[in-house]
Amino acid sequence: MNRRLASLDILRGADLWLLLFFGPVAAALVEVCPGLTGLQHQIEHVPWHGFVLWDIIMPLFLFMSGITIPFSMGKYRDGLRPDRAFYLKLLRRFCLLFFLGWVVQGNLLAFDWKQFHPFANTLQAIAVGYVVAALLFIHFDWRAQAAFCAGFFALYALAFVLSGSMDLDPQGNIAMLVDKAVLGSHRDGVTWKADGSWRYDGEYQYTWILSSLNFAVTVMLGCFAGEILRNGRRPEARAGFLALSGAVLVLAGLALDPLFPIVKKIWSSSMTLFSGGLCFLLIALTYYLVDVHGWHRGLDWLKYYGMNSIAAYCIGEVVDFSSVSASLLHGFSGWAGYPVLIVFGNVTILFFILRLLYRRGIFLKV
Repeated sequence: MNRRLASLDILRGADLWLLLFFGPVAAALVEVCPGLTGLQHQIEHVPWHGFVLWDIIMPLFLFMSGITIPFSMGKYRDGLRPDRAFYLKLLRRFCLLFFLGWVVQGNLLAFDWKQFHPFANTLQAIAVGYVVAALLFIHFDWRAQAAFCAGFFALYALAFVLSGSMDLDPQGNIAMLVDKAVLGSHRDGVTWKADGSWRYDGEYQYTWILSSLNFAVTVMLGCFAGEILRNGRRPEARAGFLALSGAVLVLAGLALDPLFPIVKKIWSSSMTLFSGGLCFLLIALTYYLVDVHGWHRGLDWLKYYGMNSIAAYCIGEVVDFSSVSASLLHGFSGWAGYPVLIVFGNVTILFFILRLLYRRGIFLKV
C-alpha cells in the first residue's frame, strides 16, 4: 500500500486546526465569557499531573511524523541501499526543523544572544525523534526497532529511578536538572534582569534534553503504526489492529500512572504510553472512516492544514494578523465581543492563506 493516506492528511489537519484556529478562538471566547470554565480547562495544558484535549496536540504531531516514515522510506527496506544523498537529506531536514523551531520559539528573530533558546519547540522534538526513527527503520527490522524503542523508554525511566526523583518535583526532577545543566541561561523560561543577571522562572516546567528519549519513542510508535498501514492485509484488519494497539497502550499508561504520573511537560513514561495509545486510536478511527469507507465529506478542508502542516504551524505561530483584522473590523470595536472578532479574523486569514497554497499546489517540505 503506497498511495497517499487521506486519513493522515485529515487527522494532521485536525490537529493543526485545533491548535491554530479552535484554540485561539476558544481562548478569546473564555476571556469575554468567564463562565466557560469547562472549555477553558480543555484548551490549556494541565498545570502538572493529568491530561486534557490540549495535551494531545504535540504528541499527535510527533506520532504522525513517524507514520510517514514507512511510506517515504519503504524503498530502503525493500532493497535499495541508502546513499550519501539520503543522509544529507535527513541532516537537512533535521537542521531545517531546528532552525524553524528557533524562529517560532527560540527567539532567533530577537537578534539577542542572551534570549536565544536552542531547544524549546515542538519542531525540534520532531527533528530529534524523526532522525532516530528514520535511521532505525532503514537499518533494523521491526524487532530491533522495538528493542531500541523499549531501551529508550527504559533509559528515561531509569534516570528518574536512579536520581530518586520519582516524586516528580516540577523544578527538581532529573529531566529539569539536566536541562538546566546543559542549556543554562539559554533554557526557555529564563528571565534576564537589567543588571545582566538572570534567573530561572519557576513557572516554566517543560523539559527537552532527557525527554528526547521519549520523543523518539513517540515517533517510533507512529512508525510502527505506519508499518501496519503500509503492510497490513485487509484494511479493516489494519484499523482493528491499530485500535487494539491503542487500547493496550492507553491501559498501560493508566496502570503506570500511580507509579510514574502522567505529566506531559516532562514527557513522562506513563504520558508517552497514554498519549501514544490515544494517537493509535485516533488514526485507527480516521483511517477506518476516511480510507476504508470513504467517509470524508465535509472534512477535505482540513487538508489545507494537514498537507501544509509546517507552513501552517510556522505562519500561525510567528505572524500576527491583528493589524489587518483591526483595520477590517474597526467598526465593531464597541462590541463586547470585539476581541473574539479580532482573533477570528486572524485565524481566518491564515485559513485562506493555506487554502490558496493548497489550491495552487504549493507545499512547504523540509
